[in-house]
Amino acid sequence: MKPLAIDPLVALDAEALSRAIHARQVSCREVMQAYLAHIERLNPQVNALVSLRAEEDLLREADDCDRQLDRGQSKGWMHGMPQAIKDLAATAGLRTTMGSPLFAEQVPQHDAISVARVRDCGAIIIGKTNVPEFGLGSQTYNSVFGTTTNAYDASLIAGGSSGGAAVALALRLLPVADGSDMMGSLRNPAAFNNVFGFRPSQGRVPHGPMPEVFVQQLATEGPMGRTVTDVARLLSIQAGYDPRVPLSLKDAPGNFAEGLQQDFTDVRIGWLGDYNGYLPMDDGVLSLCESALADFSTLGCQVEACQPDFAMARLWQTWLTHRHFLLQGSLGAAYADPHKRPLLKPEAQWEVEGGLRLTAADVYQASVDRSEWYRALSELFQRYDFLLLPTAQVFPFDAQQRWPRVVGGQSMDTYHRWMEVVIGPTLAGLPSISVPVGFNPAGLPMGLQIIGPAQADRAVLQLAYAHEQLTRWVERCPPTCLQSA
Repeated sequence: MKPLAIDPLVALDAEALSRAIHARQVSCREVMQAYLAHIERLNPQVNALVSLRAEEDLLREADDCDRQLDRGQSKGWMHGMPQAIKDLAATAGLRTTMGSPLFAEQVPQHDAISVARVRDCGAIIIGKTNVPEFGLGSQTYNSVFGTTTNAYDASLIAGGSSGGAAVALALRLLPVADGSDMMGSLRNPAAFNNVFGFRPSQGRVPHGPMPEVFVQQLATEGPMGRTVTDVARLLSIQAGYDPRVPLSLKDAPGNFAEGLQQDFTDVRIGWLGDYNGYLPMDDGVLSLCESALADFSTLGCQVEACQPDFAMARLWQTWLTHRHFLLQGSLGAAYADPHKRPLLKPEAQWEVEGGLRLTAADVYQASVDRSEWYRALSELFQRYDFLLLPTAQVFPFDAQQRWPRVVGGQSMDTYHRWMEVVIGPTLAGLPSISVPVGFNPAGLPMGLQIIGPAQADRAVLQLAYAHEQLTRWVERCPPTCLQSA
């Protein structure tokens, strides 16, 4: 793909775009036209956005936003901004396929909570971002829309499951993006596409509404962006208690973007690395992440290696049990139907079959093990303010490959074992953001997770912001985009 000089409006980060719209320096119609033209040029090459709405309808909504501004009215920070929603989240009146042929024509009547909140804040929903089937696996392909490919090399994977969102952000097809994260689905695609992906504390962003509201405590929705300020601003919109989700956090979200500047002199950081050799990694991943430790030292932090007092193989088994249990619950009915089962990809069937083999004692023991893991990390947070961990174990690989069979010379025994590095923050319910840390010699990006104590979302964003101001990795655009003057 040849480099493309992009429209100045598309080049703006979301915070700057919002200011320009509200200052009437640019109309919402002009913004929509610029984005739709850019999407038309680049999206066919990566397949990040799907179920795009008709241009005339979108321009009509943009005109409505302009008329509201003429009257001195604004719905909020996202007023007039184009936004595409991850295709796992329900969007009223717009197809929500979950990447599955079983739901290829599903059109919900109601928005998911996070979708309703961005609509209420003025966003114009232009379509959806592509996902793996049911969000399973960190490779964004499905039989409904096909494969989404990487922003930096269209022959390689985008990561997932928020793969479409990450690629759309990196290529400036969206100003900011939502996503969700069960097994690194906000963090992994962010690392693979040189943007930021933030998994908030469990309960920070109400997930749903869902049929089951008490047991599901792995997945959460959250923000992605090209700047930490944009991530924090979107989180401020997504976060906050909802009575339909009884375990959502009640503390007022406020504006997470306020007060991001912070002095980190003598802040203590623990480096987890590859868990003392436990995690296999492809050549260059660990060394690139280790080189980024100097950035935190430059910020004044004290960085040292550390390890949790917990057997990591036990953590993997804990993860498998929780995941099998929850996915059997959500996909079991489709699996039991002989007409629907063949329409589930093999990895989905494997998850359900794993759940069917579980006993109540297995599930309870996994919950005990998860609790002990949380306590092990809490012990580390007695000594450290933050923990650091690579975001991935591999660099983006061939998009024709469903998942890597070997990583660092070690065979992978499941379709998601190659992403084992992300399960720790998920199981502990901790805030974790993937920040860009540079590129390998082939020009492929990588990220590093900044992990904070329970509910320390703002502190994690503050450290990510300080790192961003120092390094500015996102300014290295994909080769298909040239920043305009």
